[in-house]
Amino acid sequence: MQAEKRVTELVEEKISDRPELFLVEVKMLPNNKLIIHVDGDEGISIQDCAAISRHVGFHLEEENTIDKAYNLEVSSPGVGEPLRLKRQYVKNIGRELSVKLSGGEIKEGKLLSVEDNGITIEAKVKEKGKKATLETTSIDFSSITETKVLISFK
Repeated sequence: MQAEKRVTELVEEKISDRPELFLVEVKMLPNNKLIIHVDGDEGISIQDCAAISRHVGFHLEEENTIDKAYNLEVSSPGVGEPLRLKRQYVKNIGRELSVKLSGGEIKEGKLLSVEDNGITIEAKVKEKGKKATLETTSIDFSSITETKVLISFK
């Protein structure tokens, strides 16, 4: 969609002087809700989200980019949102992940490192009648269909 392309340009323009911030995604939902997910290597503040929202909203109105009523929402990706960018993986090193592979298999474990072509996790492997052991597994980005950070409430 043309609007999503323009919004991407506007966000990139607004955060160009803030190398710690990065655009995760822009999507226009069927109910005319325009969602912008922006994140930062150390997180992103409400003030940053508001500034991006004002910048994007002002230019969209000025240029009449979207010809119907819409709601603009700028936020960081929610806890349940899948990781989309390599940069998001780097930010989550040391956290527990659930990684769904293209074959349908799910691997869970602590993210140890992020390489150019994939990630390395440390997973608990339990064999029947034996004590669980830790196993390091490398996973190529090309074989990952979805990755989510596991939230523990312990």
